[in-house]
Amino acid sequence: MGQHTVEKIGGTSMSDYCSVRDNIIFKPAQAGHFYNRIFVVSAYGGMTDKLLEHKKTGDAGVYALFAQERKQNHWFPALQEVREAMIAINHELFEVGDLRDKADAFLGSRLQEAQECLEDLHRLCQHGHFSISEHLSTVREMLASIGEAHSAWNTAELLQRDGVNAVFVDLTGWNSPVHMSLDERILDAFKDIDLSTELPITTGYAHSETGLMSTFDRGYSEMTFSRIAVLTKAHEAVIHKEFHLSSADPRLVGEANAVPIGRTNYDVADQLANLGMEAIHPKAAKGLRQSGISLRVKNTFEPEHTGTLITGDYVSDAPCVEIIAGCRGVFAVELFDQDMAGDIDEFDGAILKVLNQFNAHIIAKDINANTITHYLAINLKTLKRVMKVLSDRFADAEITQRKVAIVSAIGSDMKTTGMLAKAVKAIAEQEVNVLAMHQSMRQVDMQFVIDEEDYEKAICSLHKDLVEVHNHGRAICLAS
Repeated sequence: MGQHTVEKIGGTSMSDYCSVRDNIIFKPAQAGHFYNRIFVVSAYGGMTDKLLEHKKTGDAGVYALFAQERKQNHWFPALQEVREAMIAINHELFEVGDLRDKADAFLGSRLQEAQECLEDLHRLCQHGHFSISEHLSTVREMLASIGEAHSAWNTAELLQRDGVNAVFVDLTGWNSPVHMSLDERILDAFKDIDLSTELPITTGYAHSETGLMSTFDRGYSEMTFSRIAVLTKAHEAVIHKEFHLSSADPRLVGEANAVPIGRTNYDVADQLANLGMEAIHPKAAKGLRQSGISLRVKNTFEPEHTGTLITGDYVSDAPCVEIIAGCRGVFAVELFDQDMAGDIDEFDGAILKVLNQFNAHIIAKDINANTITHYLAINLKTLKRVMKVLSDRFADAEITQRKVAIVSAIGSDMKTTGMLAKAVKAIAEQEVNVLAMHQSMRQVDMQFVIDEEDYEKAICSLHKDLVEVHNHGRAICLAS
């Protein structure tokens, strides 16, 4: 195992260069010891939404407009908007002079080449022998890469200006003459870097033969981060976010009641990712776990706090709930068919095929003799498409959809008698109606499906009765 760390900086943090420099780069340094660290950076906050589509609302960015219409008068204004937003960031970060001109030239070159690619592809696919659908995944990756290249190049140049021997490590494969696997690209990029005297600032997007986004979509930067940590044999992986990994959302339960988590395990991180509250993408976590690399999640804006340490072997000192989490805006899609009894596997497979077609994220699922319900984290536009295809495929079935919320109690060890009963009692005392309930034999989480208007009430009640009343030892702790 090496002596270095691999550290990822999220988009919101990246948008505040001074905090990144002072709270992350400079903070552990004494007398200029900035090194033995590799940084993997996200695009500036909101930029990937503009380049692709809005992650939460689904509003079209450059990619979505090109994929839908491919008419230049649709996607070109969106690309110009991206250009203006990126130039505005440059002009906030760099004073008038050679460095600003250099930054604008680097950015301008990438955007101009991307524009030319889109124009050429549009012309090519007007010919009957070429299909645009075969190239859309490549377009998506090309556009996504611009965001990380922009932020990584800027950060490396700014740190050089501020006295750090930073180097820009471009994994995007831009103008690369050869195709490589992800691992080959990473090993090739770092083979000549001396971590004891150089500070790599690396793009969160990495180009590979198979394409990261086809598997991980917007989680691609976490996979890049994970593979760098594994391949370079880091002793610890660190993610810098704009918030702590806490026992609940402080905005809901109150700043005084939500406590930062001191220790937890990768199993808990997976449950959070399933609810859309990613500490790290589950597939990225898998590599770290298998390589025995611990993950630390830190708050960029509270640098003195040691953060949350996530390991594969951690189990709380006593069975307990560590985190109350959840998500609003979930759609419960229920399919009832009398013919399902005895043939449930056939129905289930056909439904899953439809959901996979639309990349619908399944949070939970219920099955009984004649009914299958999927709880989906999707936007309304995708829901309508899913319902249409399901209705066509299952003409004799009763298919309904309902907007709900899911709240979950999560812990590294909840195997104790009465935990579920306490949770149900806490919710019932607030007169919240439980529409469905899930707990697996692994007993690391309990999920309650409720009406969306009861979400905050349920979160606060569960946190009050399952977290605030107990002393959880190492599981929940303050800064040290």
